[in-house]
Parts: sequence; structure tokens; C-alpha cells
Amino acid sequence: MKFFRRDFLALAAAAAAAPALPRSAFAVDYPTRPVHLIVGFAAGGPQDIVMRLMCQWLSERLGQSFIVENKPGAGGNVGAEYVVHAAPDGYTLLSVSAPNAINATLYDNLNFNFVRDIAPVGGIMRVPLVMEVNPSLPVHSVPEFIAYAKANPGKISYASAGVGTPQQVSAELFKLLTGVNMVHVPYRGAAPALADLIGGQVQVMIDTTPASMQHIKSGRVRPLAVTTATRLEVLPDLPTVADFVPGYEATSWFGIGAPKGTPADIVDKLNKEINAGIADPTIKARLVDLGGTVLPGSPADFGTLIANETEKWAKVVKFSGAKAN
Repeated sequence: MKFFRRDFLALAAAAAAAPALPRSAFAVDYPTRPVHLIVGFAAGGPQDIVMRLMCQWLSERLGQSFIVENKPGAGGNVGAEYVVHAAPDGYTLLSVSAPNAINATLYDNLNFNFVRDIAPVGGIMRVPLVMEVNPSLPVHSVPEFIAYAKANPGKISYASAGVGTPQQVSAELFKLLTGVNMVHVPYRGAAPALADLIGGQVQVMIDTTPASMQHIKSGRVRPLAVTTATRLEVLPDLPTVADFVPGYEATSWFGIGAPKGTPADIVDKLNKEINAGIADPTIKARLVDLGGTVLPGSPADFGTLIANETEKWAKVVKFSGAKAN
């Protein structure tokens, strides 16, 4: 059974109505020992970099070590399941990202329900994506691309960083809303996918701005549009996909979660410090340098984002027919 936005809102209402201990009951001395933040992907990637930045901030603010621990595997599910089964005491946290929302439908046999079993703590950043083509493709705008793709059905290949990645589902959402027929070519990561886009082995890719920016500036790829609802400050002349495809929006995003049942005052304390961190000029500038925009808000705000994204990408994954073993 899937567990999406309505279920999250019902849980949130029930939690708010339940009798509560004083807000300081758990958080007054928290943390009294090191806290482990689980990242479900290998070290060195954007998510890992962001979480190490945030852990440094939290360590300085809360007086205990916040330690990144990488547990890669199964598209982030290995790390997520580890945290689901951890003690709900605030000492094991999870780096939460778009793949967690996608995986809820992509994998049939998960031993947990992400929306139900992970308590949202706070968002950190959104990462825009950009639709880009090999310069040899005779299109310079989204409408031209749609017309070309419809005139050449099945002859355009799009690259992704793998099945179920934000790059794939973003392209599948484009297919769903425009009716174009493109062939998916999955790679083992964004870097080899971009290399083949530059080399002309594939014609189009929707990839994150941090990975693509240097290639856009050098002219190795031609950007057509950004996937956010509004234009980007770093690419001010580039329109949005939604300017031509109403309803289209796709971003990657990062935040922090905890095991269900983690005391609310600990969650609130962490949320307060996360929001303070992303408002700090130095950290905010670093996140912008990584190609993102900050994602402030309450735990409930972040939970609503997770639930909405899970519901949204479920429709796209079902449309695409993608499945992971």
C-alpha cells in the first residue's frame, strides 16, 4: 500500500492532537554524544558534500560531533532502511533526497514505507535541472525540440544517471506531458551520461545544474530550458520548461530525516539549527555555488514536500514502466 500526501497530513494532525510532554523534556541536553547522519550514497557526490557542510555547522552549534556515515546501495534504500530501524532518539539521522520519494514506487519489495517510517526534520536545498541537447541537434528551444521529436518518433535517445534517478523521471515527466517518444539510455552515473551527450551518442539529457554548468558555458551542450517553476539567477536568459509545457516542474532536493517516533522537541531543535545554517551567508553562498537554492521551513513543510514528491513521481514511474530489482 502506498502512503502519500493525505496519509502524511492525517498523521501530522493526529500527532498535533496527542498529549505532549513539555517541549524541553527531551531536547534540553540533546545531544550528549555524537550523532550519525547516514548518507545512502558514496562519498564525494553532491549529497555527501552538502551533508558534511551541514554536519560541520551542527557540530559547532550543538557542541557534539555530527558525523557523516556513507551506506550506499539500492539507490539509497540501504541507508534509509538502516535509519528506519535505528533507535528514535535523535542520534541516527538520514540524508533525505529525491530518490527516496522515487524509490517508493520504483521498488516493489521495500521493507519500509518511507513517508510513514521517516520523520521529516528539515529541508536544506533544492537543486534545479536543465534540459540540454547535443549542439548537432537542429533545435534551439523546447517547442522546436518537441516538433523535432514528434517528426522523428523513437529516433531521439535521452541519457540518465540510471533507472529511477531524478534525470530519468524528469525526462519521463516531459514525455508524459508532451507525448513525445524518446528512448531511455541509462548510465552508471551522470558523468558518463554527460560524456556521451557531448560525444553525440545520445541527443538530450535533463541533468542537474552543478554537473552541467561548465559544459553549458563551454558550448559542449546547448541548454533549452530549466526545470524549475521560475528562471534561475545563474541562467537568467534561459526559459523554464513550464513556459512551453504547462504543469512541468522537476527538481532534486536534499534534507534531513529521523526515525519515526523521534521526540518532537529534538526534531524541532534540529530544524531550528538547520534553518539557521542555511540562512548563514557563508553556508548559503556555498549551496548556491553547488547550484542549489536554500529550502527553509518547518518539519511539517518538509514532510509535505516529501509526500507530494512521492505522489507525483509515483505517477511518472508507473507511466514509464521503470522497475528496479
